[in-house]
Amino acid sequence: MANRYLHNVQGLFDTIAPNYDRMNNIISLGTHRHWRRQTMAQIQLAPTAQALDLCCGTGDWTIAIANDLQSTGEVIGLDFSAPMLKIAQQKVNQANVADRVWLRRGNAMHLPFHDNSFDLVTIGFGLRNLPDKPQALAEIYRVLKPGAQLVCLETSQPDQRLIKPVWQWYFTKVVPFFGRLFAHQYQEYSYLQETTRHFVSYRQLVGLFKQAGFQAVHYQRFNFGAAAAHFGTKPSLEDTHD
Repeated sequence: MANRYLHNVQGLFDTIAPNYDRMNNIISLGTHRHWRRQTMAQIQLAPTAQALDLCCGTGDWTIAIANDLQSTGEVIGLDFSAPMLKIAQQKVNQANVADRVWLRRGNAMHLPFHDNSFDLVTIGFGLRNLPDKPQALAEIYRVLKPGAQLVCLETSQPDQRLIKPVWQWYFTKVVPFFGRLFAHQYQEYSYLQETTRHFVSYRQLVGLFKQAGFQAVHYQRFNFGAAAAHFGTKPSLEDTHD
């Protein structure tokens, strides 16, 4: 069942790839770039780090990480959509960071990497589309080095009484309309708003991080809670021996 779901979602992202960046700008009113910059500002990354950007899409976060690395550092961008990765590669080449970026097609719930491989794992606007979120978090935990950090940036759900109805109206009515108007993809953007609306709350995501074994879990919310960045650290070897 999970494989069939993932195949269907992959087909959806293959379809929307040509319009993905433009629609992100329209739907978020450009604020998704601000969310990522604010999130990146909280990450302490060594210039020689080995990083993994999951569900990398068209590569914006992958490139942002690469810009913080020296030539001896590396960031792998992994996504299941070949059309998304094709666009990402073009953007990587244009940004002159191809010496620090390796794009790879793969499944975020079954990562093709060894244990304890990465100094940082990021996942932006992708966790909500995975059918087994605990499995994905367990895989991320596995490939992180002890003491390394997971950073997840996701759409979220406002809980303020005056803001929440406006948010619900925007995602249930306006987002699909924008999909039809600007990309002629009403059904696809109807699905995307549903994954946003039904994704776990920011508090529940803290619980999923902790269940996977992450420590020092904390979050930052953006735009009255329309998005949230969650941070979690894999315990160091010293912590595991206490």
